[in-house]
Amino acid sequence: MRILLVEDNLSLAEGLTALLRQSGYAVDVVHDGASAEALAAAESFDLVILDLNLPQMDGLEVLRAMRARRNPAAVMILTARGTPEERVRGLDLGADDYLIKPFDIGEFEARIRSLLRRQAGLRNSTVSFGELVLDQTARSFLLAGQPLDLPARERGLLELLIMRAGKVVARDSIVQSLTSLEDDLSANAIEQYVSRLRKRLAPAGLTVKTARGIGYFLDRAAP
Repeated sequence: MRILLVEDNLSLAEGLTALLRQSGYAVDVVHDGASAEALAAAESFDLVILDLNLPQMDGLEVLRAMRARRNPAAVMILTARGTPEERVRGLDLGADDYLIKPFDIGEFEARIRSLLRRQAGLRNSTVSFGELVLDQTARSFLLAGQPLDLPARERGLLELLIMRAGKVVARDSIVQSLTSLEDDLSANAIEQYVSRLRKRLAPAGLTVKTARGIGYFLDRAAP
């Protein structure tokens, strides 16, 4: 999942970026409202974490511009501005959540997971396909009842595939979801991740199939 973090406090931005990347999210960071507005217009994100007291352009104006363009990304406002009137205004402008600083890290992470589940159209914290189960709260997999330990990129790819089981996930969507602007993910690298996942899933009768020229999808292996 790809996240845009908009925060002008550099030390807080650095800490949150490290936390989110450690959890396997692809994160882009900007420190002013104008850059946030431009990047949200140019790139696709699953979630925008948005401060309000920003240089150059207030966070609420960034939010207003996003919704005026019908930008579908979920938006979490993360700010010290916490009066009831300000919370109402932010939510009415199209924010999906509003968290006041200072905040608890555990609650912050839980709210992110909730927003991303909602963004993917999922109500439950677990998703299953055959003998493969994703626990979105722990961001972990079980395969045939046993823990399936995966490197971050493979885990992120398998999350995309299981959350869209039955549908082809385009290569472009994989790249957008798994990388930030600072990263690079080639077609060969994606194919390597897919090949490793096939080997891991084979004992449970599952595989990742290729939709030639388009992308990949999770399926049951042929008997």
